[in-house]
Amino acid sequence: MKLKLDEQGHVVLQDGKPVYVHDDGKEVPFDAPGTVATITRLNAEAKTHREGKEAAEQALKAFDGITDGAAAKKALEIVSNLDQKKLVDAGEIDRVKAEISKAFQGQLDEATNKASGLEKQLYDEMIGGNFSRSKLIGEKLAIPADMVQARFGQNFKIEDGKPVAYDQTGNKIYSRARPGEVADFDEALESLVEQYPYRDHIMKSSGANGGGAQPPGSGGNGKKTISRSQFDALDPHGKHAHMTGGGEVTD
Repeated sequence: MKLKLDEQGHVVLQDGKPVYVHDDGKEVPFDAPGTVATITRLNAEAKTHREGKEAAEQALKAFDGITDGAAAKKALEIVSNLDQKKLVDAGEIDRVKAEISKAFQGQLDEATNKASGLEKQLYDEMIGGNFSRSKLIGEKLAIPADMVQARFGQNFKIEDGKPVAYDQTGNKIYSRARPGEVADFDEALESLVEQYPYRDHIMKSSGANGGGAQPPGSGGNGKKTISRSQFDALDPHGKHAHMTGGGEVTD
């Protein structure tokens, strides 16, 4: 990427930040202070991971010479039962453990179901709410928010209390304006839409090109016209978007 310059050769600024032009032509303001802060944070995280690794390696030294982990675990369980045999037979301990497990299983299942319900409510609010409030959808897309969510909702997850987007290859979508940070909702959604093979069918029309000219594939009335084979090749969302957007299909 390279700096964007004006006609006098001066660096173009946006909100006090220098604007860079990426290889694909997209212009993004570069947040230098934010980038430095991110690098500092990542260095601190790397140090924490390294120290944790060293501590784990030190703890594992106590088990030097043990090659059969399953056998070692079984031996520890036998010793534990032998210590408790002074009060209860080892077989009785297993029975008591089973009864305790059964008694609490119902409570565990109930708690798990409740947690799953709360997790779904959180997802519906954070992900669904962002789709319904999206400025990008309202200004640039020709289909309603619920259809956009039906197509792209699976690309979003909730991590650390905020929505995080993943592209079609399973990689996190990072911000171009804030290097090192994940993209916010609308920036991530815009990236997903740009990669969508049928994006032209879900984008709002930009209007006539001037002088009464019609864009390619449009009829004289300004409606987008495609062939039957092109229409059949669209996915259900693309077909719906084409028809609700006033498009026509020719045989």
